[in-house]
Amino acid sequence: MKLPSKVKLVDVGPRDGLQNEKQPVPAEVKIGLVHRLQDAGLTEIEVTSFVSPKWVPQMADNAQVMAGIRRKPGVRYSVLTPNLKGLEAAVAAPREFWPDEIVVFGAASEAFSQKNINCSIAESIERFAPVVEAAKARGIQVRGAISTAVGCPYEGEVPPERVELVARLMKQIGVQHVGVADTIGVGTPVKVQRALEAALRHYGIDEVSGHFHDTYGQALGNTLASLEMGVWQFDTSSAGLGGCPYAKGATGNVATEDVVYMLHGMGVDTGIDLDKLIDAGAYISEQLGRKPNSRASTAILNKRMA
Repeated sequence: MKLPSKVKLVDVGPRDGLQNEKQPVPAEVKIGLVHRLQDAGLTEIEVTSFVSPKWVPQMADNAQVMAGIRRKPGVRYSVLTPNLKGLEAAVAAPREFWPDEIVVFGAASEAFSQKNINCSIAESIERFAPVVEAAKARGIQVRGAISTAVGCPYEGEVPPERVELVARLMKQIGVQHVGVADTIGVGTPVKVQRALEAALRHYGIDEVSGHFHDTYGQALGNTLASLEMGVWQFDTSSAGLGGCPYAKGATGNVATEDVVYMLHGMGVDTGIDLDKLIDAGAYISEQLGRKPNSRASTAILNKRMA
């Protein structure tokens, strides 16, 4: 089995992980998490989202968080901007507080698109086109997320052709990188490989990443299946934080700690210090009043206690 020699992880915990928390998480705690993640060696961090506080109140402090981060050279800070209003809000601050990358998200399921952003897939791409153009004009990178790439809570199984369609449309509007997301965690290795193959018809191997939730305990297997294809970039979440507000029962993203433990055990370089990463996950879990949702973290923290 030939594997990539290095893997890049994007920790989405501060944004995707915290967005559905019912209790407000103070801005200084979010900033503290970002600082701990970059100190652990993460070079890609999804920090916040510029969305209406009416829909996602947890992200209402987006500008405060972006302004409060002690930026580290070599780290890329990304934010979610679902529309032009969101992008304008993200660049309303002085330039040193701008994101390095924005994320737009389209679904491979029509029903999910309607429930999530109140429009069809085609309409969502039309909506993203001016956002992509405006971001690139300012020198900001653009990443696209293809959600519900293997399964949808409303439509059931999603065929790879739908992933191929969204990837093609995103390519046409200038999106530079796409993440294939198993939003509700129903994917299995072969299904995930088919979804990735569909995206790879329009994007090179260096422009595609995997984003796997662990609802059915398949996320590490799906990561390994992706690695076998040469995919070397993945979204993960510190302490396994996260879920999906439009998919009941969907648990968090795969824990960054679990992916790093697996990769290091396979001799794959991540540039991440696992002990410091576990400290970061323990920090945010303590702030939320619960234990980390990571097997590797639990095992190592228990070992430390012993």
